[in-house]
Amino acid sequence: MTILSAQEQEYLLRTIESGMALDTRRELFLWAQGPLQALLPHEVLLCLQLDAAGGVERVECLHRAVFDRAALARITDELAPALAAAWRAQPVTVADAWLRAAGFDNALVHGCIPAHGAATVFALLGMPVHPNARHAYLLQLVLPYLHLGLLRTPGQGVAREAAPARALSERELAVLEAVSAGRSNDEVGRALGISALTVKNHLQRAYRVLGVANRAHAVARCLALRLL
Repeated sequence: MTILSAQEQEYLLRTIESGMALDTRRELFLWAQGPLQALLPHEVLLCLQLDAAGGVERVECLHRAVFDRAALARITDELAPALAAAWRAQPVTVADAWLRAAGFDNALVHGCIPAHGAATVFALLGMPVHPNARHAYLLQLVLPYLHLGLLRTPGQGVAREAAPARALSERELAVLEAVSAGRSNDEVGRALGISALTVKNHLQRAYRVLGVANRAHAVARCLALRLL
């Protein structure tokens, strides 16, 4: 059982009270950067709406820091689908290599699957301390207000992931599976009984098929396509 401190109770009450009537993206942003930020400090809040198949059809990226276009594209196009794929109906903490490669030490992810209507997933990126069970509990308490606030807020959907030009081979998938666990080319080669150079060649071919330029993007794209 999680017992909240007096300060946490105060922050939680403020977050709930101010989150009950969010109707615009500006209100959602101000709420995320005000009461929610005080309760659960973070660098970026990703709000994702999923389609019936579990694919990401809308992304709202709320942040106080200034990101250039490439960094924002990486967050919305690579991290968003990967984080949605990592969530499995319970709060989950992510601190994988592909997340660190994008500049974030951690992410706390939770979502809502209503009986009818769109499922939503929310990810707090770059929390100042590694998220723990206490943070997950707080996120779970405010989840209904995040869910309703996103659905009330007009927004534009993001394009779904297009299928690759050809299917990845079993060997390419095995290499990417090992890479997703944070292994180096040498480690992947030893695990699969091939050379590090052969691993690199498999990765280069997979990059061309997936339309990506590096390991982190390849893993994120495979997760979004449900290949891993």
